[in-house]
Amino acid sequence: MIAHKFGGSSVADATRMARVVDLMLARDEQQVIAISAMRGTTDALIDLAKQAAAHDPQMKASLLVLEARHIETAKELLGAKSEPILQRLAVEFESLRDLLQAQSLAGALSNDLVDLVSGLGEVWSSLMVDAALRARGAQSRWLDAREVLVVERSDLGAMVQWDETAERLRTHFGDFPKHTVVTGFVARTREGRITTLGRNGSDFSGAIFAALFGASELHVWSDVDGIYSADPRLVPEAVLIDRVSYAEACELAYFGANVIHPQTMAPAFERGIPIIARSSFNPTHPGTRISNEPGTAQPVKGVTMFRGLAILWIEGAGMIGVPGTAARAFDALHRAGVPVVMISQGSSEHSICCTIRQRDGALAERAVREAFARELIVRQISDVHVTDGIAVLAVVGDGMAGHPGVCAQLFESLGRSKVNVRMIAQGASERNISVAIDDHDAVRALRATHAGFYLSAQTISIGVIGPGHVGSALLAQIAATRDRLLTHNKIDLRVRAIASSRQMALGEISMSAGAVLDRALDLDAFAAHVHADHLPHAIIIDCTNSDAIADHYAEWLARGIHVITPNKCAGSGGLARYQSIKSAGARFRYEATVGAGLPIVTTLRDLIDTGDDVHSIDGILSGTLAYLFNSFDGSRPFGELVAQARALGYTEPDPRDDLSGRDVARKLVILARERGVMITLDAVQLESLVPTALRSVPLDEFLRRLPELDAPMAARLHAARAAHQVLRYVARLSVDGIGSVGLVALSPDHPFGHIRLTDNVVQFTTRRYCENPLVVQGPGAGPEVTAAGVMADLLRVAMALGAHL
Repeated sequence: MIAHKFGGSSVADATRMARVVDLMLARDEQQVIAISAMRGTTDALIDLAKQAAAHDPQMKASLLVLEARHIETAKELLGAKSEPILQRLAVEFESLRDLLQAQSLAGALSNDLVDLVSGLGEVWSSLMVDAALRARGAQSRWLDAREVLVVERSDLGAMVQWDETAERLRTHFGDFPKHTVVTGFVARTREGRITTLGRNGSDFSGAIFAALFGASELHVWSDVDGIYSADPRLVPEAVLIDRVSYAEACELAYFGANVIHPQTMAPAFERGIPIIARSSFNPTHPGTRISNEPGTAQPVKGVTMFRGLAILWIEGAGMIGVPGTAARAFDALHRAGVPVVMISQGSSEHSICCTIRQRDGALAERAVREAFARELIVRQISDVHVTDGIAVLAVVGDGMAGHPGVCAQLFESLGRSKVNVRMIAQGASERNISVAIDDHDAVRALRATHAGFYLSAQTISIGVIGPGHVGSALLAQIAATRDRLLTHNKIDLRVRAIASSRQMALGEISMSAGAVLDRALDLDAFAAHVHADHLPHAIIIDCTNSDAIADHYAEWLARGIHVITPNKCAGSGGLARYQSIKSAGARFRYEATVGAGLPIVTTLRDLIDTGDDVHSIDGILSGTLAYLFNSFDGSRPFGELVAQARALGYTEPDPRDDLSGRDVARKLVILARERGVMITLDAVQLESLVPTALRSVPLDEFLRRLPELDAPMAARLHAARAAHQVLRYVARLSVDGIGSVGLVALSPDHPFGHIRLTDNVVQFTTRRYCENPLVVQGPGAGPEVTAAGVMADLLRVAMALGAHL
C-alpha cells in the first residue's frame, strides 16, 4: 500500500487530472489517494461565504463561474462518461446555493458555515478523479473523509482521534480496492460538525490516511521536484536535496520551504512512514525522501527564510531576576492570538525579544503594554516597542549538532555581505540557527549564506569601468576562466555592467556577444546595479586612469562594494582620500598599479604581515625607461632611441609622460604607503629627464626637438662608463622614508644592471632579506599582464569572500 497526495496545482484542470490518473494507473501498488481542491477553489469558496454574509451582489456571478469551471473540467476529463458526475455536481452546487442563502439571511459570518463550505472543493475534485479512474477500467472507490475522520480542535490545530477514526473506517469502508480516492482537507468533529484540517490540510490528510491504511510510503505530489537547499526563485543556484530527516524537513518547511506543511510529518514520523516529495509535472524525478534514515554528512542541508515579520522588544532593569516575566509576556500574546515565530533573551535578563508577524505588531504591542501597565508606569519596564521590516533567516541541518564552526561560518557570510544581525536563536538540538535581519537585506543574506556553506557557487556581481586595452583583456580573461571557476571552484563571476567614459551597459553581460553601451554614464545607477540586493557580493573594477572615478571609491567601499583597480590615482593621490578609501570597510585591491601582473604589492604586504621590517625599497618601475637605458650604449643618440621607442609603442603617445618620471613616482608613493610611510607625490624627490624648456611645448615641437636630449644624456653615460657603471632610472624609498626617483649609475653586478629589455624589477631590503635582498622581476607593462594582475586580485577577493579554492 502506497499513499499519494496531490496538491491543487496537480489537479488544477482536466489535463492535470488526467495526468494524475495516468500516474496512478502506471503504478502496480495498492493506493490511497488524497486529493486537494482545484487550485484557487478553496479561496473562492471562502470568498463566496463572505460575499453572502455581506449581501454582495457579485456572489451569484462568482458562484456561476466556479460551477462552470468544475462542469467544464468534468466534461473534458470524462467525455461521454461524464453524465453521472455532472448530476452529482449539480446536486452539490444546489446544496451550496442553499447554504449561501442561509448565510445571507443570517448576516454575520458563521465560522461553522465557512468550515462546511471551504472543504467542498476537495469533495468535487476527488469525485472527478475517482470517476476518471473507473472510466479507465480501474477498481476505484471514493472515500468521503467527512464520514470517517474525526478530529478535535485545539490551540495546536486539529487533533486526530485515531481510535474512533479507525473504527469508523472499518465500519463504513470494509475492504480496500486497488485505488481509494479520499477527500483531502475535510473531517468531522466528535459532535458531528463538518470541519477542516486548516490551511495545507490536504497534506495532513495524506499523512493521516497513509497511517490509517498502513502505507509503506507517502508520496506528496506538487509542482516542484522536491525540497531545495533554498528557494530557487531567490537562489537560482539552489540544489535539490535527495534525503532529509523528518526534523530537518519540519524546520525547512516552517521557515518557508512550502513543499510540505510541517504538520504533515507528525503521523508519518510517529509510524516511520517515509515521505517522498515529488512533482506531478516531472514524475520520473525521484524527488526528496523524508525519513529517519541519515542523509548526507554535510552539516547544513538548507537555508530558508521567513519574511513579513517584526521584532517585539520588552526592556527594563526591573525584569532582572524576577520569575514569571517571560510567562506574563507570552501569556498576553497568547490571549491576543498573536503567534510567536522566534524568541531570544540575553543572559542579563534585561530584555526579551521575539519575532512576530508584522501584521500583528500593533496588536502585540498593545497586549503586552496592557499586561505590564503598572511596571511601565513605575519604569520597572522601560519600554515595549515593535520594529517592522524584519526577516528571519534559518540554517538547518542535523549534521550541525556537535559540528564546530557552523555558527561562525553563518556570521562570517553575513558579515562579508554587510548584513546586520538583529536577533539570534538556536535550540539545544543544534539543528537550526535562526537570525533576524532587516528585510531589505533578506535576499542578499540568503544567497550569501547559501554560498557560504558551499550549497551553491559564490556569486559575484562585477562591474567593469574602462573597456579599453586593459579592460578588454580582463573581460576576455574572465570569459576564458568563468566555466572552470564555476565547475571546479564554485565561483560564479557575473559581469553585470560595463562603462566607458560616457556610456554604459547594465544587465547580465554576455561574454561571447559583448556589450552594447546604450545608456548615458550614471555612476550612481552603475553602482546600484552592480550592488543588487539579490546578489551577495559586488565588485567594481576600474580600468581607467581617471582621478574622477577614484573619487567614488570610498563611497562604493562604504556600501560594501569591493574595488579592484590598476588605476594609480587613488593610491598616490591626496592623502585624505587615500585614508578614507583604506578605512572604508570593503576590500580595496590594487596589485596591478605597480608592476602590472608582477606580485609586487602582494609581496610587500606579505613581508609586513609576517612581521618582517622593510628597510628600503628600490625599483625600476617603468618598462619604457628600462628599455631606453638598456638600449642606450652611445652608439645612437638618446633622442633617436626615444623616437624609436615611441614608434614601437613602448612609450605613451607623448613620451614626456614617461620621461618626466611622474608615473614612476606615483608607483613609489603606492609602495611607500603600503609600507606605512604616508608620503605624498609632491614629497618625492623627482628627476625629470625632460629639459625645462621642453616641458610645456606642443607635442609636435617636442618631437622635433628631441635631439636637445642628446648632449646631456651622452654626458651622463660617459661619466657612468668612466666609473665602470651603467645608467638606470630608479625609484627608491630609503630606510628613513625619503622617496626619490631619478637616473642613477649602478655597478653592472647590481640586480638592476642586467635585466631584460623592458623588465620591471623591485628589490626589498628587509631584516630577513638584508645581505641578499628579495627581488621581484618580470614584464611590468602591457594589457595582458596588467589584466592578469587585476584578475589575480579578483580571485583573491573571491577567496576571501569564502569561495572554496
